[in-house]
Amino acid sequence: MKTVVEHLSNLIRIPSVSSVSNRPVIEYARKLLCEAKWQTREMIYRDAAGTEKINLIAAPPDQTIDGPAELVFVCHTDTVPYAADWTEALDPFVADGLLYGCGACDVKGFFACLLTAIGASEPSRLLMGLRLVLTADEEIGCVGASRLMAAESIKPRKVVIGEPTSLHPARTGKGYCLAEITVFGQEAHSAYPQKGKSAIYGAARFITAIEAFAAELAEEKHVLFAPGFTTLNVGTIQGGSAKNIIPGQCGFQLEWRPNPGQPLDTVPAAVTEIAEELRKGDPDFRYQINLLRQQGGFETAATAPLVRSMETSTGRAATSIPFGSEASLFATIAEEVIVFGPGDMQMAHSDRECVPLKELDEAVACVRAMMMAT
Repeated sequence: MKTVVEHLSNLIRIPSVSSVSNRPVIEYARKLLCEAKWQTREMIYRDAAGTEKINLIAAPPDQTIDGPAELVFVCHTDTVPYAADWTEALDPFVADGLLYGCGACDVKGFFACLLTAIGASEPSRLLMGLRLVLTADEEIGCVGASRLMAAESIKPRKVVIGEPTSLHPARTGKGYCLAEITVFGQEAHSAYPQKGKSAIYGAARFITAIEAFAAELAEEKHVLFAPGFTTLNVGTIQGGSAKNIIPGQCGFQLEWRPNPGQPLDTVPAAVTEIAEELRKGDPDFRYQINLLRQQGGFETAATAPLVRSMETSTGRAATSIPFGSEASLFATIAEEVIVFGPGDMQMAHSDRECVPLKELDEAVACVRAMMMAT
């Protein structure tokens, strides 16, 4: 039987950035699940580039995959891309009690804990209604989980989503939303600016007004988050075609992470109102807002049985997560949802990514206890 460190090392060695097929990772898990006599079902789709992607649902021996599920463990199988100069991204190593590698904490550490717990558990003692769900393309918009929702492939009552939380059960989290905004102008020779209209100048005024709106949002705080408000960010901007041409178009991406409970149309409505105010002052101001992603936050009550039991088993107080996760999707169909896993998200998405060995062992014990029938 492999240890959690062996499983994690093996998983890190398998390239699984979102741009490639996750089949090798799924096959690694499916082999172990079959050895444990778990039933598995694959849901295959192809992404926009035609690459095969797989969601997998598994159930213990003598349990059916179909029908309601009492407790579901969810773990995504993809990682973000890694820098070319990170030569050890797929060559895991241990130093000072930490295991380093791409995906070590986000989220192959939790993945390895699940596989280790399943391999070490007596099937006859497992909880009825136990399920394992492995998803594709979480890092590029929770695509796999969205497909599961659309197909109504799982009906969970309680859900544990794997993400690095330093083993604190996170009972609430912010959502993730993204919009692509385009401002239109009129091209002209830069020597004759009166003949054109700069889309970049228009976008600059728009962004400045959005920045002022972001300051207003900072007044509405949620006590469990730091920062406690809905955050906005203009992450990319492109415009113009040449230095001596009045730019005819300028586009930028606006992302925001809404607090749980905030209506999904709050920010889009406010941004549209800002644009209309700009148009009142300048009838030639033209814009387009394209919503790419709208995923709300989630919140499970502090008194929920899943939260209380996880606090007891981990010895850690419930907390929140400021980053987006599949929890927001599963919260729409489950009664109780938490996010949980070894490692710290602040170490993820970088060549510093690592996970404490001690937390891996603790997580295995916790997951195994949750899988057992009382």
